[in-house]
Amino acid sequence: MAIRPILVIPDARLRAVADPIIEVDDEIKTLAKDMLDTMYDAPGIGLAAPQIGVMKRIVVMDLAGEGEPAAPLVMINPEITHFGDQMQVTEEGCLSIPELYYEVERPNDVTVKYTDLEGKEVTKEAEGKLAVCIQHELDHLDGVLYIDYLSRLKRDRVIKKFDKQAKLAAR
Repeated sequence: MAIRPILVIPDARLRAVADPIIEVDDEIKTLAKDMLDTMYDAPGIGLAAPQIGVMKRIVVMDLAGEGEPAAPLVMINPEITHFGDQMQVTEEGCLSIPELYYEVERPNDVTVKYTDLEGKEVTKEAEGKLAVCIQHELDHLDGVLYIDYLSRLKRDRVIKKFDKQAKLAAR
């Protein structure tokens, strides 16, 4: 079990675009396990590789509720192929923007295509909380954060707060 440090804004790696994974090998399987361990430890419901400083297109998530058995989901090179027309507003948070939660509007349902840990192509339809989690985590692979969906004023306020914390920590 390897719990890795989670990057926090303003770390520039959170704004970079991740590289596709060419082959699902032992290194990728170990990365997926480390990501799940890190996510469960945080605790969170999703984590993208760039959040731990690994610039690869892989995300993990687990939306199992309290008392339910773990239901880990690993998506390699995921791509949303369809966005539904119905929108929903939900409160989102992010392990890379700790302790802040804001309402974000996103499509209520998506279809996502990805490779699993066995190297198989999977197409999955998702709605509600899972659809939101998929969109949030896949955004990380393209350097997009959920605060980018907020008003400029709210987003600037969040960035300013974390810039200030980073400067204080560097002293």
